[in-house]
Amino acid sequence: MFDLHNHILPGIDDGSRDMAESLQLLRLAAEQGISHMLATPHINPGRYDNSAAGIKHALDCLRQAASEQHINISVAAAAEVRISSEMLPLVEQGKLPFIGQYQGRNIVLLELPHSHVPPGSDKLLAWLGRKNISVMLAHPERNRDLLAEPERIKPFMKAGCLFQLTAGALDGDMGPDVMALARHWLTQGLYHIIASDTHSVKRRPPKLGQAFEYVKQVQGEEQAHRLCVSNPAELSAPVFERGMLLS
Repeated sequence: MFDLHNHILPGIDDGSRDMAESLQLLRLAAEQGISHMLATPHINPGRYDNSAAGIKHALDCLRQAASEQHINISVAAAAEVRISSEMLPLVEQGKLPFIGQYQGRNIVLLELPHSHVPPGSDKLLAWLGRKNISVMLAHPERNRDLLAEPERIKPFMKAGCLFQLTAGALDGDMGPDVMALARHWLTQGLYHIIASDTHSVKRRPPKLGQAFEYVKQVQGEEQAHRLCVSNPAELSAPVFERGMLLS
């Protein structure tokens, strides 16, 4: 399986604390049947001021350590980018990391605040579109505005966004309301991929294998394979070829 959203790089955001935990997360992922992990540390100005260069350095360190430990998982890197005006100069300067390409466009993994849908989001999506960039919205099932009014997802659909489901949401890790919305949108065919969004060994371990089994039970193995293997593999192929894909 291909996991395109996780926080396995050591010590650069709210994910893995150190290299030892990063290596343990890779081992847990391998036990789940994950063969490729695209690390997506936060870029959230004022809180996690990560840069493409810093992410690449952390990636190189993790790759070296994983090789020394004989952990057989392919690792590349991108970012989970918080929606903000600070994104604009990153795009203009060619420093925005992408999780892949889809239908000829670069794809950024975009995170909304958990509390609301920011006013002007539609304008940012339109601006990105003019730069040949499309959005994959990270875990929309966890946004409070969308939980309260699921119909508010429609402008993002109309704008051509892709959507990523967090694996643990399907079995209630984020609460019953999030689980209900995630399962509903899953049956509606909203999601393009499922990812672990793993942060830590104890608090949020990788659970992509459990999500695969759930989708297999309710929608069949073909759909489970599509969401956990073929769609993310096709999307992320340019990143795993290069290690990182920038604008």
